[in-house]
Amino acid sequence: MNIYIVIPAHNEEDFLASMLESLVNQTILPKKVVIVNDNSTDSTKKIISGFTKKYSWISTLNITSSNHHIPGSKVIKAFYKGLETLDDIYDIICKFDADIILPNNYLESLIHLFNSDDKIGIAGGLAYIKKNNNWVYETISSKEHVRGPFKAYRKECFKKIGGLKESIGWDTLDVLLAQFYGWKIKTDKSMHIKHLKPTGKTYYDKSEYLQGEAFYKMRYGFILTFIASLKSAFNKGSIKYFINTLKGYNKSKQMKLAYLVTEDQGKFIRNLRWKGIFKKLI
Repeated sequence: MNIYIVIPAHNEEDFLASMLESLVNQTILPKKVVIVNDNSTDSTKKIISGFTKKYSWISTLNITSSNHHIPGSKVIKAFYKGLETLDDIYDIICKFDADIILPNNYLESLIHLFNSDDKIGIAGGLAYIKKNNNWVYETISSKEHVRGPFKAYRKECFKKIGGLKESIGWDTLDVLLAQFYGWKIKTDKSMHIKHLKPTGKTYYDKSEYLQGEAFYKMRYGFILTFIASLKSAFNKGSIKYFINTLKGYNKSKQMKLAYLVTEDQGKFIRNLRWKGIFKKLI
């Protein structure tokens, strides 16, 4: 399988070298990697240069965008800038973050997963973060969910879902739409990816409002938004997160913002979410 990887990077001097070292030491190497240096003001560009000079299959693209780490839109815009530099001769397209360390057999594991079932559209491992010198599972999502920092898509699935949305919640919407179109989501729980910068650490203050906006645009409806917001707030230990998410949802509804999904897709998403809730209750 031909694996192409796009890595958006903004001021990642503390993590990028470790990430790229884990990539060049894979048991099966990717065919092409492009690192999108998005408006970095630290030594990110210099680190990238060291790898592009040594490895012909690694390239780079320098772009300029906002300095704010706006969840969703900034990273996906950078991803697409990188994707535009690549050809279409790939089987698997990956969106990886610059702050992860992959197990040496990670890409080999991905190939095994995709080859095991031609209906698997999205695959990945699990994220682990460091706490008290131990690597522990990052408990912000189900172990059945493939996380945004290390997404891998079969080309046919990627194209069917219309690619990635420039919005917070893109890494939830992609798996929902994949299932809408009959694709399977698969995690390899033996693959532990080290996530060096825990999720949300650099998000700016308005991100909580944007999460509510994402729920609205995915047609969750108020009750599901309430439940999802309460669950996330509990995991984060923040009642403020819960309040701001609901504010973001209500504001989006009042403004009648455009949805990211059709009515049929929204109905499917709500049914899928309710099934998940009832399954846990039973």
